[in-house]
Amino acid sequence: MYVIDKDKLRKFQELIDYEFRDEELLIQALTTPQLGNLTGKPSYDLLETLGDAVIKIIFILKLYHFGIESSGEITKIKASLESDKALKKVANKMKLEDFIFKTEKQRIVGTRILADVFEAICGALFLDSDYSLRMVEQKIIEPFYEDLDIIAQNSIISSKNELLEFLQHKFKTSINIELEYEKSGIEHDLIWIAKNPKILDKFTQNELIDIPIKLKSGKFRTKKDAEKSLFNIILDYLKKKEI
Repeated sequence: MYVIDKDKLRKFQELIDYEFRDEELLIQALTTPQLGNLTGKPSYDLLETLGDAVIKIIFILKLYHFGIESSGEITKIKASLESDKALKKVANKMKLEDFIFKTEKQRIVGTRILADVFEAICGALFLDSDYSLRMVEQKIIEPFYEDLDIIAQNSIISSKNELLEFLQHKFKTSINIELEYEKSGIEHDLIWIAKNPKILDKFTQNELIDIPIKLKSGKFRTKKDAEKSLFNIILDYLKKKEI
């Protein structure tokens, strides 16, 4: 008869600083299908599918918070963050292999199992916390995806560069981009909106494109974030228009 190592469960819950109300969910998330088939116990299969969806939503919301509103850019970054390679990297950082319940001869290293179990844990935590995305983000994503903020910020910068390159290739000249800003709120807690973008020839200052007045950023706590958001929106608009 297979016996669950309770010490593993305790140590894992200490690692993520969360105590499962339903410990069976955690056991299921850490159990490989191969062991599940052998013992007749539930494995991570279903929780992996749920966790994959949960991770996607968290990434989309975080990228939107960073001012990335281009659906194409979000899709590109999200694909990188949730790739097997990225998930395995995070799983290795957690030393997740030490906590997995598997058959005696089952190989974990070099397989997709680490990524699967990581997704399953996110799914299990989502269920155990009464469907709290914030709990999954706080206990799993934020502590172990340390590069997430850097990836998002670098993506915003690269989007601005991509916009300039796109325009310079089209018009064969250097480009200036001018924005207007709207602010509201009290002085130490301002809300910023970037709007009314103008695409200008750097040398003649002639306006090269008539950008619709409706294109503006969302509301952000800093002027810089609002500006970055609008650059992404402009780039997305111009690519769709195929100017």
